[in-house]
Amino acid sequence: MTHPEIASVAIAGRHIGRDAPPFLIAEMSGNHNQSLARALEIVAAAARAGAHALKIQTYTADTMTLDLDEGEFHIEHPLWGGQSLHRLYQQAYTPWEWHRPIFERARELGMLAFSTPFDETAVDFLEALEVPAYKIASFENTDLPLIRKVAATGKPMIISTGMATVAELDESVRAARSAGCRDLVLLKCTSTYPATPENSNLLTLPHLRDLFACAVGLSDHTMGLGAAVASVALGATVIEKHFTLRRADGGVDATFSLEPEEFAQLRVESERAWQALGQVRYGPSEAEKNSLVFRRSLYVVRDMRAGEAFSPANLRAIRPGLGLAPGQIDILLGKKVARDVPAGTPASWDLLG
Repeated sequence: MTHPEIASVAIAGRHIGRDAPPFLIAEMSGNHNQSLARALEIVAAAARAGAHALKIQTYTADTMTLDLDEGEFHIEHPLWGGQSLHRLYQQAYTPWEWHRPIFERARELGMLAFSTPFDETAVDFLEALEVPAYKIASFENTDLPLIRKVAATGKPMIISTGMATVAELDESVRAARSAGCRDLVLLKCTSTYPATPENSNLLTLPHLRDLFACAVGLSDHTMGLGAAVASVALGATVIEKHFTLRRADGGVDATFSLEPEEFAQLRVESERAWQALGQVRYGPSEAEKNSLVFRRSLYVVRDMRAGEAFSPANLRAIRPGLGLAPGQIDILLGKKVARDVPAGTPASWDLLG
């Protein structure tokens, strides 16, 4: 069963739920390429493209890992391989002194702005900046102490569910709620970069919503818009996509990030998908009633004399729809008209006299 009373949340007064258009998050990640000017340009581009929120990530290389380049600390990955974890995070991280100007620019442009903290020091730092919400990344969704730390702020939480089993998610959700989280969104996520549509399993969305009685959405690493737009039909109320100015500029996440024109199209198409859901209904809608005239119906197609019988030669189902329904033809065939009937007359019972 669904729980509509707790399947919506509010972030800084903005309502997020199935009765509102999808909430779109532009994730900058490391696409600033270590330039604050570029970061601020990304913020402005995200606002122009229609993002409702701008998200970054809060960590340092030292809070993420050790400065080693051997064994499991050396990366072998199609996008990021050939270097150490520490070096990758040093390249990708958003300097903490950039957070305030990035957040302020986003707010000036009408977007919400928040971040993904990766350890408790990041949470304390973000609290000082008065962020309106927090995101927990897929790779941290089993970090229960971090989840409890974030939940204790009382701010809305968005948790990506990549790789997590149902048992792990149950632990995470229980930890969040017991520590004070009241507004929770779980994002279906496939933790491959990029992800493929075949590996997205969007049918998990309604199951996830009902299982944990919370709002759900999609953290989408696929190329293009298809998976994101489709997710709306399955209950996604939040869609997060990585965002960059131009993929050709490079950057740690550029390969699977949307460019501004694509994000603008996501805004349009996800809202259209949401509008199209409507409700279960049959029969002509108000908008369709004027189209009923274009149905087929039974018409006299040759002049008939009084006493002449209906036959396939003089009675056919044609457009428009002002005559009897086509299904009545078997009743009329063989019946005689009571008066002369010119071609183009809609069939009606009173023709029989």
